[in-house]
Amino acid sequence: MLVASGGITALTTRAVAAAAGVQPPTLYRLFGEKRGLLDAVAQHGLVAFIEQKGAAEPHSDPVKDLREAWDAYVAFGLANPAVFAIMNEIGAAGAQSSAALDGIAILRVRIERIARAGRLNIPIERAVGLVHATGVGTVATLLATPKEERDPHLSTTAREAVLAALVSDSSMSRNEGFAPLAIALRAHLGSADALTPGERLLLSELLDRLAGPDG
Repeated sequence: MLVASGGITALTTRAVAAAAGVQPPTLYRLFGEKRGLLDAVAQHGLVAFIEQKGAAEPHSDPVKDLREAWDAYVAFGLANPAVFAIMNEIGAAGAQSSAALDGIAILRVRIERIARAGRLNIPIERAVGLVHATGVGTVATLLATPKEERDPHLSTTAREAVLAALVSDSSMSRNEGFAPLAIALRAHLGSADALTPGERLLLSELLDRLAGPDG
């Protein structure tokens, strides 16, 4: 793999065309600009990982489920630095690879489960952004550090710090304040068939307000 041996800079249209035994115009027809080619490489590298995440049976404890997902993501990033670098390259250009979007969608489902259990302290989209940003930063920091110098506790510490901000230790019935209750009801709102679309929209706005001053 060109990226594995020479990094992202090695993934030029000319080099890929030569490796594939085709002419550069063929690649342009298939992938468009270089970002399309990078996206295809990232998608290929992530497909098995995303399928495994999507097929995994959810744990009865949604928080444990998120912990295990975090550990799997960090392990994948450290084992596949080239794919991780490509995803960051695309993200730095103001876009997300389709593979990364698939992963974020699975992350959102896991966080929604925590919300429906009444244990999420901040709005779902903010929680998704926080977990994703911190996970990416953790992997990037570890990859930038020589293996022999990496802090073996960094990922666990980052994970638990994020969960402390996201998750209430108690069940919905014991939570104090409106935020976890509002977030939990907001997560269930899509199945409220008794409401009209206008009523659902109004209630969602009120619940977002109760979820926090910036919710």
